[in-house]
Amino acid sequence: MKNILVTGGTGFIGSHTCVKLIENDYNVIIMDNLSNSKAETVDKIEQITGKRPLFYKADMLDTSAVEKIFQENDIFAVIHFAGLKAVGESVQKPLEYYSNNLTGTLNILSSMKKHGCEKIVFSSSATVYGIDNKAPYTEDMPTSATNPYGYTKVMIEQILHDLTIADADFSVVALRYFNPIGAHKSGLIGEDPNGIPNNLVPYIAQVACGKLDHLRVFGNDYDTPDGTGVRDYIHVSDLASGHIAALKYSECNKGFRPINLGTGKGSSVLEVVKAYEKACGKEIPVEITPRRAGDIATSFADTKLAEEILHWKAEAGIDEMCADSWNFTLKNL
Repeated sequence: MKNILVTGGTGFIGSHTCVKLIENDYNVIIMDNLSNSKAETVDKIEQITGKRPLFYKADMLDTSAVEKIFQENDIFAVIHFAGLKAVGESVQKPLEYYSNNLTGTLNILSSMKKHGCEKIVFSSSATVYGIDNKAPYTEDMPTSATNPYGYTKVMIEQILHDLTIADADFSVVALRYFNPIGAHKSGLIGEDPNGIPNNLVPYIAQVACGKLDHLRVFGNDYDTPDGTGVRDYIHVSDLASGHIAALKYSECNKGFRPINLGTGKGSSVLEVVKAYEKACGKEIPVEITPRRAGDIATSFADTKLAEEILHWKAEAGIDEMCADSWNFTLKNL
């Protein structure tokens, strides 16, 4: 069985990907510093799959800890999720974001190169399309960003591209996610951020279960059907399946390849609210507030490349995503 190192493997997307990896007969090794996740997630992955991943509590800024993992395990490939990811916080703490996300990634790549591990699937983001491109986004569009978090994704993609130019044996797939929501069907794992959520659906979930009073919607005067921002929401389990497809692609293809993972269509904030109200059977109180700087009206993926070369396509709709999120919320109150 091939050993796959999953950095940030106890996080929202990481944990679901670990489940899919184990279900596809990979041997999973998790590295996570637990800054925005919980150690019990390892137990839940074992509960779902019947197999316990090897877990290292380690920070990617700690070069000796990263090196120890590579020394102790024959790593076939890396799926790299670890990183700070709150857009607003990145504007307040740019040095922390650049230091953590860039230096941490360089540490992992250095150990990979040293130990002959030449396959990596990188957790990138649709934020690399910036504000000047028009949806649907295609992988050949120029990249840019509007905040330090986004620029760390742009810069890491550039680092990975340059690495494949310098070392022709490297295989890099940069998966540009859109908006992952939902939870595992078991309700055991889902999006459970520490503190007040930064993302829409976990925030709605906390309103639905009474932890928060209402949802603030930033702007209702965009050029969209109902005036609220439109985004491409994708079920986290579909997204996790995309990583398996990307890993298999990396086994047969070298070089740098960015690929969108989305549904190819958008839902507005208010459409998501309605779907969540349907799932939980409650009204979600909404307050309309001014637009946030840097937000765009519409963002959704062109998914043709993923279908063509990964043979992957998202399956779940917005109602199913919200129902699974609510199921997770109820089981983890």
